[in-house]
Amino acid sequence: MRRWLLFALTLALAACGSDRPKYAPLPPGSVVLAFGDSVTWGTGAARGEDYPTRLAALSGWRIENAGVPGDLAETARNRIDEALEEHAPRLVLVELGGNDFLRRRPEQDVAEDLRAILRSVKAAGAQPVLVAVPAFSPLAAATSGLKDALIYRRLADEEAVPLVGAVFADVLSDTKLRADPIHPNAQGYHRLAEGIAESLRDHGLLAN
Repeated sequence: MRRWLLFALTLALAACGSDRPKYAPLPPGSVVLAFGDSVTWGTGAARGEDYPTRLAALSGWRIENAGVPGDLAETARNRIDEALEEHAPRLVLVELGGNDFLRRRPEQDVAEDLRAILRSVKAAGAQPVLVAVPAFSPLAAATSGLKDALIYRRLADEEAVPLVGAVFADVLSDTKLRADPIHPNAQGYHRLAEGIAESLRDHGLLAN
């Protein structure tokens, strides 16, 4: 009986694993859109040290930087279609929400704005990837204990899109990797790019 239960459990776990989305790696030269706010833009570091530039070097992709300092998920949803039409990317990295949290916007409202962006990306025939942003917490920031806001995991599951989790929060939790409490420095952007690349490899979107 025990052996039968073990066998059944193994089959169940295998079935669960088979339900996970499978992605094909994007070849070098593919157009990728980095869509976000000042963190995508590269505030806190010199020109060319932003994470999209670093990620382009790691991946061989052609990454277009569509970061707008100060942007909200609420306003970014109004410019995503234009960015998609201009660049025709195969993959879009969505990094937004930090400024919304600073303004104390309800997390559910932020989630719905992000959902609209992800769906616009899908409608354009591109693959969206959600980059989790830390929850607003002055105490966690002061004690190097930032964590992802919970909406990102829920939203990634609901919309069936890959999530880059914990990377941004880990960078901002390290005082040596940030230019100020909300922006990485050059070393931090390098670490952010490496973490995103590692997560994309785990999802199968970037070749090893």
